[in-house]
Amino acid sequence: MLSDFQFHLPTKIIFGYEKISELTNILTNENVKNVFIVTDKGIVNAGILEPIVNQLDAAKMSYHVFDEVEPDPSTDTVNKATAVYKEMECDAIIALGGGSPIDTAKGIRVVASNGGGISDYAGVNRVETFPDIPLIALPTTSGTGSEVTIFAVFSDWEQRRKVTVTSPFLAPTISIVDPKLTISLPPHITAATGIDAFAHGAETYVSRLSQPASEALALSAMRTVNQYLRTAVYNGEDKTARIKLAEASLLAGMAFNQSYLGLTHAIGSAVSGHAHVSHGIVIGLLLPSVMEYNTVAQLDKYSQMGTCFEEDYSYLPKKEAAIKVVEKVTELRNDIGLPQKLTDVGVKKEQLQDIAEDSLKSGMWHFNPRRASKEEIYKLLQEIF
Repeated sequence: MLSDFQFHLPTKIIFGYEKISELTNILTNENVKNVFIVTDKGIVNAGILEPIVNQLDAAKMSYHVFDEVEPDPSTDTVNKATAVYKEMECDAIIALGGGSPIDTAKGIRVVASNGGGISDYAGVNRVETFPDIPLIALPTTSGTGSEVTIFAVFSDWEQRRKVTVTSPFLAPTISIVDPKLTISLPPHITAATGIDAFAHGAETYVSRLSQPASEALALSAMRTVNQYLRTAVYNGEDKTARIKLAEASLLAGMAFNQSYLGLTHAIGSAVSGHAHVSHGIVIGLLLPSVMEYNTVAQLDKYSQMGTCFEEDYSYLPKKEAAIKVVEKVTELRNDIGLPQKLTDVGVKKEQLQDIAEDSLKSGMWHFNPRRASKEEIYKLLQEIF
């Protein structure tokens, strides 16, 4: 844990059931005239976009819908959407969806304001000026935390790699976190995004950059996900479960915005790049194994995580308590029906060496509590193959 730290959250958060009704007032306050809505076909087909555009129509506000965002959005999609944004002469962006539309919207805002292509900004603090474009995030999943983070991740399919852009200037201007938007989320997406939120808490809590504020947020997020994720997966219309999961996702995003993530996300990024596995699925698959690998480096913290499962493991030796926590995480992952082996998601054995090597290229690898080598990552991948 850091003995000195900073905590900065650039995004204004508006949280609450049916808070989406305030959207046009917020846009008016931001002096928006012509808004660019970034979303995907799934959102459109689910009927989630319709009440948004109805609200804009009622306010006589101009808008253009870009609904071509794909899962794990590509750099090409960002650059294409930016060209449309400019052509339509929009002056603000609404990101409606999960992490993919929100990250795409972040990329559009950067490129529209600064020029070039989104790959030009890969790395840390390559975006040097604050974009003069309001970005309003409307998350429809509970997991990515992208509605408050300073990160955006894109896929470069030609290079078979992930492009991560990190800058305080990426954070949305305002996020309206309305759990009602998540009610229609299918069980498999609820499961994948929910375990991702848990992983954000778990990795932040033991990060090399952990600090008191992020640790408190991370513990709260993990505890809440464990309490409500099963209900949300199997009874998606449970209003309380949806509200609590939206809260957990938000808190986890606030946590890792400050203290970053670790090896689960480093390997997960490489797996997605090579095998096109969706983010939450691969995170759930990897998380228990990475946690078990990390336990020896953070026995105190892993044993303390028992409180997230309403368990008191203080009577056990710390190593045993930490393993009990890993077992609880594995149980949660299995209870919500997520894959347990890399073969289940189409990863091929001949890809493992390249995945292990590319895992070391992720910035998140540096913040893992235990410094993993390529050989150790390869061994871990073999164990869950």
